[in-house]
Amino acid sequence: MTMSKESGPAAEIAIEIRELHKYFGKLEVLKGIDFTVNRGEVVCVIGPSGSGKSTLLRCVNLLEEPTSGKIFVSGNEVTDPNANIDKIRRSIGMVFQQFNLFPHLSVLNNLTIAQRRVLHRSKAAAEKVALQNLEIVGLADKVHAYPAQLSGGQQQRAAIARSLSMGPDLMLFDEPTSALDPELVGDVLAVMRKLATDGMTMMVVTHEMSFARDVADRVIFMDGGVVVEQGQPADVLGNPQHERTKTFLSRVLNPTAVTAPESAD
Repeated sequence: MTMSKESGPAAEIAIEIRELHKYFGKLEVLKGIDFTVNRGEVVCVIGPSGSGKSTLLRCVNLLEEPTSGKIFVSGNEVTDPNANIDKIRRSIGMVFQQFNLFPHLSVLNNLTIAQRRVLHRSKAAAEKVALQNLEIVGLADKVHAYPAQLSGGQQQRAAIARSLSMGPDLMLFDEPTSALDPELVGDVLAVMRKLATDGMTMMVVTHEMSFARDVADRVIFMDGGVVVEQGQPADVLGNPQHERTKTFLSRVLNPTAVTAPESAD
């Protein structure tokens, strides 16, 4: 497991969330979230469906607009109405559950289109960056392939390479393996492990407990729109203090141990 990077007064804050609330109509999905992610830290957010994990992640780059509260990314307030959100987003890589590749473009063109249009790189410069990142994710031989010719795991790795090609300061992952067949999960997680080892700041919503245990510096358990418990993986996953965390982990780690309801005669 990587060493924790959150200790020490000189730690540089990459993401800061203050008293974050989010309503969808009358439903309060986030109920006053507070926490920070330090530069170079890997934070895994776990919890049951409907706990607000993905909404929280999407609020960080304003894909969902918070109802109230403040969010800072690298010292810039994302929630400031006068913020240049497009500029801030350029420093944030986002990887979704679905791969969102352009089906009519080759892998290479999927990686270069935003570089050329947003960062105004030349074709040669954009292709050089794309090829470097395809090498990192193990897809150097798929440069001219189209998304339909790739497996789900390969598409997700291409999506990660696309985000990396924009030169982000930090990466957000929204359950990046949930849409994959089980045998394809390992290749995607291996790429994410390498990014963590190389020092990328990462906030990962995941149900992959082994990844959280081995790679995260900190694990955050959410339920009902609040942070129930957080700490080092060995503490949260190995010795949880809150009953709700214990119940969740027992069901996730030992699904066959859950008692089935008795059928009525």
